[in-house]
Amino acid sequence: MSKQLFENLTYQQIPISMLVEDGIIKKIVPEETFSEEVELSELDNWVNFLGNKAIPSFVDMHAHFRDPGFTYKEDLESGMNAAMRGGFSTVCAMANTNPVIDNITLVENNNKRIKDLNLIDVLQVCAVTENFGDSLVDFESIKGTVPFFSNDGKNIDDEAIMREALRLSKELGFIVATHNEPEAETVIRDIGLLEEVGGNLHVCHVSKKDTIEAIIDAKKRGLNITCEVTPHHLYFSDLDYKVHPPFRSEEDRNSLIEALKDNYIDVISTDHAPHSAEDKLNGSPGLINFQSAYGSVNKVFNENGIPESRLTEMMSSKPAEILGLNSGILEEGRQANFNIVNPDEKWIFMEDDIVSKSKNTPFIGEELKGKVLAQILRGDIIYSE
Repeated sequence: MSKQLFENLTYQQIPISMLVEDGIIKKIVPEETFSEEVELSELDNWVNFLGNKAIPSFVDMHAHFRDPGFTYKEDLESGMNAAMRGGFSTVCAMANTNPVIDNITLVENNNKRIKDLNLIDVLQVCAVTENFGDSLVDFESIKGTVPFFSNDGKNIDDEAIMREALRLSKELGFIVATHNEPEAETVIRDIGLLEEVGGNLHVCHVSKKDTIEAIIDAKKRGLNITCEVTPHHLYFSDLDYKVHPPFRSEEDRNSLIEALKDNYIDVISTDHAPHSAEDKLNGSPGLINFQSAYGSVNKVFNENGIPESRLTEMMSSKPAEILGLNSGILEEGRQANFNIVNPDEKWIFMEDDIVSKSKNTPFIGEELKGKVLAQILRGDIIYSE
């Protein structure tokens, strides 16, 4: 464990100290009883935190690292460094690479490279169909190695393929995460299939009022469905900047905010999607999102009276729960993964801040609120401003 010393850590407004051993939180002690509970000889094993606030590190269920095949846009190392600075300890990397990640060999190749880089935890996603085509992948041989399966970036238009993928997700115990175009119509179709054959469905980047209303109805009927929304769809409306799904109306944006207030949206995922300047000019959809995520979401939550506990639930504990991780919450027995943040700091997001290879984002020049000052992964400081 790093022996760096901080003091006056606050989490949910409670000053604490934390004992970390082998990357696990062994004990949390309130500051007012610290001197009574901890012997002077034990101090080297404890971490205190100086003058800022600790929240669980973020878990991102949806990002694009472009590696292999499109590393001029981003690669594993540059993407992981950007995620690290944004406070993300765990990121799920989508499969729309070249070649498409659609078999156990390609998954394991990326997993080895991720382990060798040793920066943050990246969980490689596998495609639902071979080369995003018409044949399902070998789910049984792959499912224990990946967080879920997704053709994100391309819709599964064939109803029969989607039905069988959902049926097998129930039989074999995995999640199917879906890209949806047209959005509401495809989600409504998939909800019907889920009701028909069962399964585990996660709906990516919800952006429309009609879509979230259909998901709310499905949740009320007890279907096994989760969903995510992006920071940019919560922050912007009617913006002339190409993303998939596109920026929607202010009515749509407000419907997402109300749905997350009512606990119908499960997680916030970045959909980090880097592109070169040339590709962006040629119409490639998407934006980079790791380093602006916390400041933009925290600002939206502040403006709408949403408590910080809901932010950490949607960006940390709930995605960790869905993925079966022992993280996302600061409590004894969990991995010691957390961010030191100043939730009140206002700052302008500038191009010079960006460590991704790509700079495609409408957040440049925006005043955000809340900044990640450091990140601790399994008890070690991996980033500090």
